[in-house]
Amino acid sequence: MTDSSCHLWWRDPLGSPPHDGAWVSIDEHAFQRAEQHTTGLHRLPGPVPDWAEDLFRVARAAFIADKYARRHRVQDRWTRRITLSVPVTEHDRWQRPDARTHLATLLQSLTGDVWDLDLRPLKGRHIQQAMTDPGEERASEVALFSGGLDSLCWAATRAVADDPRPLLLVMFREIGLKSLQDQVYQAVAQRTRPVSLLRMDHTPKGDGTRQRLEPSSRTRGLLYAAGAIRAATAHGVATVHIPENGQVALNPPLTAARSAALSTRSVHPGTLHTLNTLLTAVSDHETGVQVVNPWALRTKGEVCAAGLTAGLDPSQLEHTLSCGKPPARRKGGRRLANCGLCFPCLVRRSGLLHANGTDGTPYEATPWTDVLPSDRLTDWRALERWLRTPYTRTDLLTDTPLPPDADRAAAFDVITRGREELARLLSLTSRTG
Repeated sequence: MTDSSCHLWWRDPLGSPPHDGAWVSIDEHAFQRAEQHTTGLHRLPGPVPDWAEDLFRVARAAFIADKYARRHRVQDRWTRRITLSVPVTEHDRWQRPDARTHLATLLQSLTGDVWDLDLRPLKGRHIQQAMTDPGEERASEVALFSGGLDSLCWAATRAVADDPRPLLLVMFREIGLKSLQDQVYQAVAQRTRPVSLLRMDHTPKGDGTRQRLEPSSRTRGLLYAAGAIRAATAHGVATVHIPENGQVALNPPLTAARSAALSTRSVHPGTLHTLNTLLTAVSDHETGVQVVNPWALRTKGEVCAAGLTAGLDPSQLEHTLSCGKPPARRKGGRRLANCGLCFPCLVRRSGLLHANGTDGTPYEATPWTDVLPSDRLTDWRALERWLRTPYTRTDLLTDTPLPPDADRAAAFDVITRGREELARLLSLTSRTG
């Protein structure tokens, strides 16, 4: 590994890494163990098509590369050049120019890095395949379920739908928060419609150096989406829902230093458009899947209100996870589920205030009452400045590009309404702080 690039090779038993000392070989058995931790031992009602297994494998490899290549080692402490080699079964599909272009664009827009991709033929079926159980009932809908407000409220609205077939929720476990995620799931599990849960794990394994893995993880959203897509194909479902309120999905940068990939854009309309274009390029008509954000034009407060309408109570909304820095990624502190200081937590506060009139969530800290070091108030101060600055359609369009078919007026309107919710939060804190 050099100071400016990271070369990762997923080695299979019949292959050999390039003759280049700069490459880091990821041992096949270690990668298999990591894959097993991610896919879990769940059973699916039908086979997973090769293209979906390939997508999930590529997403796994990109996620591991993202964690192994530390940003602090490159000159600008952010932009890496990552050369990634991954075996795929449907090699001809992935060699199509449009497929390779969309994959590279997707990874670059997510992470802000330069990706050189080598998708080579998979030799032999040594990769563990999904276990199938033809007797398992097929779901009619699939949605990601994080244990957060947006996914809970979406699951609640669908769990009361008049459909005898199950709603499948795909959950990736957050380290140390299993009990909280289970509690949130129970809020929708006993509703009119049958609901089933598919648990997956994304815990990255160390690379043998005993050094902390890269803390940023812009590819995590792609890994989650690929896992849900994989499950959807086995259930014969053509749409995967990734619920994220429009404010956070668009995620307008509070400062110039947070533009584009410097803030998470995993559910941005442009990201989903590129992912769907990639899916069209590599899938087939019979098993094709598209990804949709059902909350794209709702603010956080409007999402919370929809959850209440679906039968959730305020306390169930408050016992969710919204934090952009969950306990496992924080240093010190009381390690409550929600830190209360990051931008997602601030949006959460404004949304619950809008829907409930109050917010009884136990937070680790409160920026307008607690005495805190300045580095912990970065998001709060940035939000204050952002709300004092006019936000225009030019601001929306000059950050991460919207897809050609996007309703720009509607996207701008959801940001405007979200700003109003956040402004009410600040107005309240100015009277109580």
